Amino acid sequence: MPETVLKNAKIVLENEIISGSLSFKDGLIHDISTTTSVSGDDFEGDFLIPGLVELHTDHLEGHYMPRPRVRWNPIAAVLAHDAQIASSGITTVFDALRVGLDEDADMTAAETRKLADAIEDSVHQGRLRADHYFHLRCEVSAEDCLEGFGLFENDERVKLASLMDHAPGQRQFVDLETYAYYYQRKLKLSDPDFKLFCEKRMAQSAANSDPQRRAIAELCRKRGIVLASHDDATQAHVDEAIEQGIQVAEFPTTIEAAAASKNAGMSVLMGAPNIVRGGSHSGNVSARELVEHGHLDILSSDYVPFSLIQSTFVLGEANGNIGLPEAIKLVTKNPAEAVGLNDRGTVAVGKRADLVRVRVDEHIPVVRTVWREGRRVA
Repeated sequence: MPETVLKNAKIVLENEIISGSLSFKDGLIHDISTTTSVSGDDFEGDFLIPGLVELHTDHLEGHYMPRPRVRWNPIAAVLAHDAQIASSGITTVFDALRVGLDEDADMTAAETRKLADAIEDSVHQGRLRADHYFHLRCEVSAEDCLEGFGLFENDERVKLASLMDHAPGQRQFVDLETYAYYYQRKLKLSDPDFKLFCEKRMAQSAANSDPQRRAIAELCRKRGIVLASHDDATQAHVDEAIEQGIQVAEFPTTIEAAAASKNAGMSVLMGAPNIVRGGSHSGNVSARELVEHGHLDILSSDYVPFSLIQSTFVLGEANGNIGLPEAIKLVTKNPAEAVGLNDRGTVAVGKRADLVRVRVDEHIPVVRTVWREGRRVA
């Protein structure tokens, strides 16, 4: 491939922002300079940042199931999801796929595998803009969790698995009023039916969570899959995570759990929508508060892909404890390193040319161009 030169850019390096030019060739960054290049693509002072690395997005299901009882062609759903991911500046994405299904899922284990197969096929056929891996969201309270995990037994695209339990009365939903607001409204249950629903979920959790959590943790250790905990709220939850070899603490619900996870050497991950909105939609700890205390390592777009890049500029502009280079690391270098992808995540010579051109307009980052391994994808 011929060398591509980008000039007159504000280049966000790991620890500073410089004005200058950058060149890449054969998919890798070749040169970074503070001198003015004569030729090249003129950035007109726009930012040049690394391609974003997304570890946990639930967004694919919405394309596959756009309405109740509606199923879209799985390949078309994957392509729509991928296009939105890439246009949000995300060049590496871990698609979160459900393992362990309950009433909230509205889909089967076979459909989860069908979506995974659609991603696999699209990778092999060169249809996708972003680099896709699998993140298995293991609902350990569900009776079929191990069975669903078995559908991915020989799938090398699985690089991350999270152990989660959304039963009421603990973790994300200690407050039953918040749980009722979320699930009772969503499932349209009467008060008596909702009470039975909660009792069933709590009984499933008591019977299944501990043995399935341990079994999946052991399987992941054998296969070299990075393990994440989910919605830890107490020191006991963190102690359990330490015992099971957890490396990423996803969405801790209290500052105590976040601090304990960080002190134990885990990477603490929170939702970018939490940053953008200024708080948790579930009433749990604010991600901005974790930034202030130095307890946050990674951001994930969760349910709004564009929130990932938006959150970094919110932090870079509005938070006195963190500048833009540090904010960018939350969505690039840190998540890449957490899952062992050390060839990307920073703008540096020799790294992959996963790059994003960004212009800020009315405090909103506008993604103008995206390159993945030196090839323009958005």
